[in-house]
Amino acid sequence: MHIMEGYLPASHAVGWGLASAPFVAYGAYRIKRVVREHPQVKLLLAASGAYVFILSALKLPSVTGSCSHPTGTGLAASLFGPTVTTVLSAIVLLFQALLLAHGGLTTLGANIFSMGIVGPFVAYGLYRGLQSMGFGTAIAIFAAAALGDLATYVMTSLQLAIAFPDPVGGVAGAASKFLGIFAITQIPLAISEGLLTVIVWNLLAKYSKGELAILAKLKGRVA
Repeated sequence: MHIMEGYLPASHAVGWGLASAPFVAYGAYRIKRVVREHPQVKLLLAASGAYVFILSALKLPSVTGSCSHPTGTGLAASLFGPTVTTVLSAIVLLFQALLLAHGGLTTLGANIFSMGIVGPFVAYGLYRGLQSMGFGTAIAIFAAAALGDLATYVMTSLQLAIAFPDPVGGVAGAASKFLGIFAITQIPLAISEGLLTVIVWNLLAKYSKGELAILAKLKGRVA
């Protein structure tokens, strides 16, 4: 992730775009409502988007037609929920496609689905789940950021495998090959992202206590 411009067959590009659209639309509604009800969190929302942009722009070559990089979505998902993070990711991916030639417009839907939907939902589920089980915030944030990152790459591997199945092993065979290659660069990146996100969270806990308190009250209904 990101899958580069023109790499997916047209039918796949359209299909992933249609699959991503409802999440983007609902996420936009959630952002509008949260910002209207709690304008104090605007700066934190913008900072979360900037975090996604900066981390996901740090790319390393990986599987042909793609690359490896942190995603930054675990922080936003833990703060605002997964669908809000979908919109932030969509904005970031659009700007990166237009300004950095990172990803592409035809593959925007596929990249949103992996980085903006699958990754954030996994991150949010882990964050809420680990906290409900009594684990500390640092562990929950680390797991959300690191495993949300890895979930993105699992999804990207499946997307590439569906588009380009192995002649012998089919989709499963292709997916195992893509995952094996991605793992070389992505596992260390995911661990690094988890550690960095814990540091950022600790800074927010120190300097943005009011905004975090507001978001904590919304946790049960922000998705």
